[in-house]
Amino acid sequence: MTGKARGRKSIFITGGASGIGRATAKLFHGKGWFVGAFDLNETALASLAQELGNDNCITRKLDVTDKQDYENAIAAFAAETDGRMDILYNNAGIGESGWFEDIPYEATMRLVQVNFIGVLNGIYSALPLLKATPNSLCFSTSSSSATHGMPRIAVYSATKFAVKGLTEALGIEFARHGIRVADTLPGLIDTPILRNTPNRTDGTKPTEDQLKSQTKGTFRLMPPEAVAEAVWGAYGTDKTHWYVPPELVWIDRMKVFLPRYIRGKIGKSLPGSE
Repeated sequence: MTGKARGRKSIFITGGASGIGRATAKLFHGKGWFVGAFDLNETALASLAQELGNDNCITRKLDVTDKQDYENAIAAFAAETDGRMDILYNNAGIGESGWFEDIPYEATMRLVQVNFIGVLNGIYSALPLLKATPNSLCFSTSSSSATHGMPRIAVYSATKFAVKGLTEALGIEFARHGIRVADTLPGLIDTPILRNTPNRTDGTKPTEDQLKSQTKGTFRLMPPEAVAEAVWGAYGTDKTHWYVPPELVWIDRMKVFLPRYIRGKIGKSLPGSE
């Protein structure tokens, strides 16, 4: 064993500098895992490395839309884990909101590149390591917006449906490699993306008071640690979809039997969408 992991289980996290990714890095570090955290924010990565300890992690700038950059990041991680990867966590993502026609085409294409093509780049690049590691897990962040298409985040929602569908298909395909595949579908999570997603229609963003008042119901505000716990739970089971909070699963189920009701509920929850 020549790498820093020294035989420990390892997780490769994109979007690892903040929010869900950072919470996941800290949780797995606390469980004794070796952590690879990758992000565009080098300053936040440096502070994470200091927090975890340089012997317990590898951090590196990564643009998930750049396949060669991704392969280089995988190679750097593999050098520290002796060619093993117990979990690939495709977590990096960005948001765009507003009516479909108000979101610039270039912004929409960037959304698709990061949220879906970035996941494909990760799986293609990490597959040899996942194959080489018994009981490995390919895990991705989908979204509650993949339970039903959501107005004013239509393309974001579509990218998350794509991740969800890919997860289900590869869960069947990768069984022949001994690789498990799962995802998480988070609702309202207290992360930077919640506050920083551009609103291309009216420019408004939720205020802190509005966010903090979301304490009840299916779309209550939850900490990123709740999603990190779902990642941890997924490693030990064959469950495919991890809803955070769990009751989000009912949107998936009810839309089959009560489609008009679900459409109406979603419409009423978003001003001007009816």
